[in-house]
Amino acid sequence: MADVLEVRAEIESLIAGRTVCEQLRQVAERHPDAPAYSDPVEGGWATLGYAEARQRVLEIAAAFAALGLRPGEAVALMMVNRSEHVLADLGAVHAGGVGCTVYSTFAPDQIAFVADDAGVRYAVLGGPADLTRWEPVLDRLPGLRRVIMLEGAPAGERFMSWDDFLALGRSALAADPEAVEARWRAVTPEDVVTVLYTSGTTGMPKGVPLTHHNVLYEVEATNRMTALPELGTQISYLTYAHIAERVLSLYLPLAKASHVHFCTDLANLGATLGQVRPMLFFGVPRVWEKMMARLLAVLATQPQEQQEAVRRAMAAGLAYVEAGQYGNTVTPEVRAAFEEADRSLLSIVRGMIGFDRARWTATGAAPLPAEVQRFFAGLGLKVIDVYGMTETTGAFTANSPDCYRLGSVGRAEPGAEVRIAEDGEILTRSPLNTRGYLNRPDGTAELIDDDGWLHTGDIGTVDDDGFYRVIDRKKELIITSGGENISPAGIENQLKEHPLIGQALAYGDNRPYPVAVLTLDAEVAPGWAAARGIEGSLAELAAHPEVLKEVEAAVAAANDRLARVQQVKRWALLGAEWTAETEELTPSLKLKRRVIHAKYADVIEGLYAG
Repeated sequence: MADVLEVRAEIESLIAGRTVCEQLRQVAERHPDAPAYSDPVEGGWATLGYAEARQRVLEIAAAFAALGLRPGEAVALMMVNRSEHVLADLGAVHAGGVGCTVYSTFAPDQIAFVADDAGVRYAVLGGPADLTRWEPVLDRLPGLRRVIMLEGAPAGERFMSWDDFLALGRSALAADPEAVEARWRAVTPEDVVTVLYTSGTTGMPKGVPLTHHNVLYEVEATNRMTALPELGTQISYLTYAHIAERVLSLYLPLAKASHVHFCTDLANLGATLGQVRPMLFFGVPRVWEKMMARLLAVLATQPQEQQEAVRRAMAAGLAYVEAGQYGNTVTPEVRAAFEEADRSLLSIVRGMIGFDRARWTATGAAPLPAEVQRFFAGLGLKVIDVYGMTETTGAFTANSPDCYRLGSVGRAEPGAEVRIAEDGEILTRSPLNTRGYLNRPDGTAELIDDDGWLHTGDIGTVDDDGFYRVIDRKKELIITSGGENISPAGIENQLKEHPLIGQALAYGDNRPYPVAVLTLDAEVAPGWAAARGIEGSLAELAAHPEVLKEVEAAVAAANDRLARVQQVKRWALLGAEWTAETEELTPSLKLKRRVIHAKYADVIEGLYAG
């Protein structure tokens, strides 16, 4: 405990008095010409350097001030990841305001709730598609003074184009630069820098205010865990409503002078990886699963001799990564085998997929299936788990490239206290913890106890070396009618180890045994079927006897790895893919269990019928 508090005090001293505004000033002075933000354009990238980016931020701050933004008021942002998103957010903060990215999948009623709850006075939207989500509730938002549109601003006093907004800012800053200087210098470490909202899978979303102090502590802790050099490259593609993306591609670059490339469409992520070759890459489990599925599909088209050579090389890669875990030893034989496999094949494959310069590859938000982690380990990539939540400003436990244990979420981050409660719940206490939910004192009292411990709602374990493992959400544990406590995520990850299965939901609360609702992987299934002379849509494939036979074998293989009470007795294969747009997944691609339970209630009941 003394060591934890000493490290905490050291970090607190390092960031004392500092704000995100000051971080941007320092990085712009240290590396004025270094590339900061690159947007994809036809034929390449449009790039802003750090000094130029800061000048734009100050102009945006001046524009917000000219429009009447007062310190502490919120600016809502809804658009894809692009430089304007970061600049508008930082501009609002430099004017003394609060940036609040809103999930683009939120329904109009949820948007109205967030705008009222956070006290949103201005909104910056990407274009007409974003405006369609706001239009039904604009009349219910009298406090919303102006809507600024990057593209397609409608006529009317309530709307303003981005170009006009920037012009206003340039004029206002030129007329009175001291006013903007005074604004950002008046911001304190304990001021709120952002309010992020939970994805609202049950009821209205909850607002989580985070301070400059919160995010800068997380930046320093992350910096120590990743040990990345300055001026590295990275990709921003997850929504800025997600805490991981905010920390990694909005706040951390202000400390590391990183070059952030924006991927505006997830469908282009593979191509963007090849172009950027990032040093840092974070992916939620579904992203890694899809990358693995694509690579397996390509491998399946190669001659058998080549496939066998890849398998041998990947076995050497896996052995090397496993031997490098905390407490293990990499023998000379394992190292030599890996170096040969890496030289002849693995490094080539990593280069083909854009990971040849990767120094830190990580995952979080949900458990990564062991088979996926082992697959990438076979390529010589350590895809390590981190663990946290919006309420803890992101990760508070993490593996690092030099100190990791596969299957765990790592050790406590520097200066963070973590413990397991008597009922198995993971608790944490540190400067990363939010002060509580916005306007929800009852929810705050449930979240943080009188001693300052934040209750995560997750059940977990810790081993003798301090590595934590997350079993499942406390409220999502299945308790069968026989009284057995079962983790649905544990079952689901075993089912998804077969490449044909894209998503899986295990069910069994108050039932005699678990059942599963499954979907095909929309990218793998057509290729798998074509190789066997089977054609058809995803729905047709889900009903095809050969596909059903293969899925049945996959379920049987998963059951062989599960305890008897965890084994899936019956299952159903759906003919549609689950996405955030079809509402089965959150924007961070986690299962919306209650939505699925309701949407497929008849399917689930059918599995128990008779």
